[in-house]
Amino acid sequence: MSERDDLLQALAAHRDFLRHTVRELTDEQAGLRTTASELCLGGLIKHVTSVERGWSEFIVRGPSAMGDFTQMTEADWQRRADEFRMLPGDTVAGILAEYEKVAGVTDELVRNLPSLDATQPLPKAPWYEEDTSWTARRTLLHVIAETAQHAGHADIIRESLDGQKTMG
Repeated sequence: MSERDDLLQALAAHRDFLRHTVRELTDEQAGLRTTASELCLGGLIKHVTSVERGWSEFIVRGPSAMGDFTQMTEADWQRRADEFRMLPGDTVAGILAEYEKVAGVTDELVRNLPSLDATQPLPKAPWYEEDTSWTARRTLLHVIAETAQHAGHADIIRESLDGQKTMG
């Protein structure tokens, strides 16, 4: 198995854990907050979809794909906050379909990228050290970590909702 296969397999496993958390839920249930957090299951999948899309575009286009976080407006921050909620018109089926679409693009990128060593400077953001670059490999590891972290959040939310767990 190649390094690319390993990366894709790890990402696929965490995507599956995340998708599993909304199995057999209604749209309304996917939008419920079941913990002290503002997070809901549908919103987490929307957020992970956006994150994966953004970082995949970053691998190809560099920091322009992400924007300058130091210049974001209140409306920009509100759009980001809306990623974490089920908004009117959002459905579990629609959110999962978009996630599948983005996953397909990422998987194709990983398979066809000339080199995992391709490097891009990180976008401007208060949480990134200035003049730092990431390789495509490092970026993909970040996407895997982000997906795994949010799959864990989703598992707790689902267990709080109806006792169902991804594992166990």
